[in-house]
Order: sequence, then structure tokens, then C-alpha cells
Amino acid sequence: MRWALALPLIALAACQPAKDADRPEDVRAFPRAHRPVSPLGASAFSTEEDRDNRNEAKTVMDLAQIEPGMTVADIGAGEGYYTVRLAERVGEKGRVLAEDIAIGAVRRLGARVERDRLDNVSIKLGTPEDPKLPAGSFDRIFLVHMYHEVAEPYAFLWNLYPALKQGGQVVVVDVDRPTDQHGIQPALLMCEFEAVGYRLTQFHRKPKIAGYYAQFEAGGNRPEPSQIVPCRLENGKVVRVAAR
Repeated sequence: MRWALALPLIALAACQPAKDADRPEDVRAFPRAHRPVSPLGASAFSTEEDRDNRNEAKTVMDLAQIEPGMTVADIGAGEGYYTVRLAERVGEKGRVLAEDIAIGAVRRLGARVERDRLDNVSIKLGTPEDPKLPAGSFDRIFLVHMYHEVAEPYAFLWNLYPALKQGGQVVVVDVDRPTDQHGIQPALLMCEFEAVGYRLTQFHRKPKIAGYYAQFEAGGNRPEPSQIVPCRLENGKVVRVAAR
């Protein structure tokens, strides 16, 4: 009789989905994000004319202290609003790597770079959890109106970390609203970055950029994936979530 009872239980267990089976295999060592994620939006956040009328790119590049000769990555580059302006700012001795995970956006941006003869720009198709950037290569990495679409933020930020040069910075431009509404609350953003070993170096609310500006540096203490303690909002406050 005991065997008869055990067999259905074994069969039921075999039918249960494996833990984290809904996640890519290479991110399962990282904690899940305890927040919703915005669906992938249009590759153009607003018209370039509108953004230039607000001096958005100039404001952001000035805050980031972009100078000639720098090497910069534009992750989630979309139609290339920042890419082309960064290319002009860093000059012929600088380099810009533009990356997106949407093949259509990459192709359109490639055509634009060819048309404008931007010889200091390279284009790459990225992956959602790992931008796969060369280690120790970038003075600045730009994440503009895209971080809220990253479904695995802890894996993404952990993989991004080694790409910074010594003294390099990650620049985030986003909107202060819930993550399922194409934005992220600043406190939650800061908590997620800090959980992976980054330190906040600048934060500004700027009407000209239709949101806020945050800048982070590698803090010198990137934890192992299993040691990352994730963040979530509870009653309007950000807390760390202990593993269960």
C-alpha cells in the first residue's frame, strides 16, 4: 500500500516545473527582481527635435563630463539619439559603442552611422541579461530610458561591472514612476545598483531631461551572485529581501 501511495507522489513531483525554469539558465544564480518590468517600448523615447529643444543630450553629457578622447558605451541605443551626439563630443580620438537588443533598431542605427560617416562608432547586437562588453574598456556607460525594461537587473549590472575602466561611471537617465510604467523610482534604482557593488556619485532631477540623472561607480566590492540581496518596495519604502 505504501508503494501505491508513493508512486502518484513521484509522478506529481516529476510534473512540477523546475525552480527558475522560466528564467534563462545563465541568470539562475542571481536573485529575481522583486518588481514588475516594463514591456520593451519604442526605440525612440521622444522626437530628437523635442529633446534638443530641451538641451537634453547636452545637459546629460555635461553632467557626465564627456570629453574628447573618451570611450563610451550607449546601451539600449535605439535610433541613436545619444550615439551620434556622443560621437561628436568624444571626437575622432574617442570611441562610442552603440548596443541594442532589437535587431531592427541595430540595423536602422547602422544605416544612420554609415550615412553620417561616424567612423568612431561601432554597433553591436546585445543580449538582455549581459551586454558582453570588453573588460576595462569604458569611461562612461549610458543607460538612457531603458533600465526599467531589464528583466534580470542583478545579472545585467553584475555583467556590466567589469567593463568600466578604473574611475569609469555608469550613467542612468530615467523617470520617477513605477517600473511597469516605463520608469523606476530613484530609491529602488539606487538599491539595486548598491546590491551589486556600485556607489552613487551623482543624482539630479532635471526638467530638461524629462526625468532624473543618476551616476554610479564600481565600488570595489562586487558580490558573488549568490550573495546579492535583492530589493523591493514595501509601503513606499525600499527594503532588502532576505533569501528564503
